[in-house]
Amino acid sequence: MYNDLFSIGPITIHTYGLMIFLGVIAALFTGEARAKKRNMDADALYTMTFLCVVLGFCAAKVLFCIVEWKQFIQNPFSVLTASGFVVYGGILGGVVTAYVYCRLRKLSFVDYFDLMMPSVALAQGFGRLGCFFAGCCYGRETDSFIGIAFSHSDYAPNGVKLIPTQLFSSAGMFVIAGFLFWYGRKERQKAQVGALYLILYSIGRFTIEFFRNDYRGTVGIFSTSQFISFFVLALGIFLFFRKNTKKAKAEPEES
Repeated sequence: MYNDLFSIGPITIHTYGLMIFLGVIAALFTGEARAKKRNMDADALYTMTFLCVVLGFCAAKVLFCIVEWKQFIQNPFSVLTASGFVVYGGILGGVVTAYVYCRLRKLSFVDYFDLMMPSVALAQGFGRLGCFFAGCCYGRETDSFIGIAFSHSDYAPNGVKLIPTQLFSSAGMFVIAGFLFWYGRKERQKAQVGALYLILYSIGRFTIEFFRNDYRGTVGIFSTSQFISFFVLALGIFLFFRKNTKKAKAEPEES
């Protein structure tokens, strides 16, 4: 696929960057619309989104440096300036940033967590489309009809049919986003919408990792992202059922 759209003097506009931009805009607009319906502070959402994007990217780079720690020790500059990121680092960094921001502004973090996670999934769907155009996060070789051969990628092997894991990931994120938007239309117990995101994303990410063939670091027999997925899934399940358990205990038993 072609990642370079056009150039303006020394500046080249990349499809990957454009998809990231569109994803952030889509997340912001959908989040704002839902915030207004819930009488939440939409202005705070703009600041929060900006901080989460900036610090999330920083966290994604930090986790990438950790995954590539051997190369980082040998040549820190090459790793820092490389285009590699770890998505889980961006998600966790964004969540922590949102939590700190809400604490400082005396806002309910859980309310914004439930509000924004469907929009985050939507943004990731656009982001994975960017991965496809850039050729990163590519899949294993295949002779199947679904295979796609890249011809101008700086990351994926060119001229070889590969499983389009980026497209599967993108489609999965759009489906998750649609489901969360639908599920979040009705009033739910706090943290359930956000928890569902954690559950669905961790399961999807764990699964798609089996079909990827780019180097992503390993922890034992699992990739780094698969290893992290165990903890994210456990957290999501805990958050989803925690309120239900408390509510069940509070209800009087029928005689």
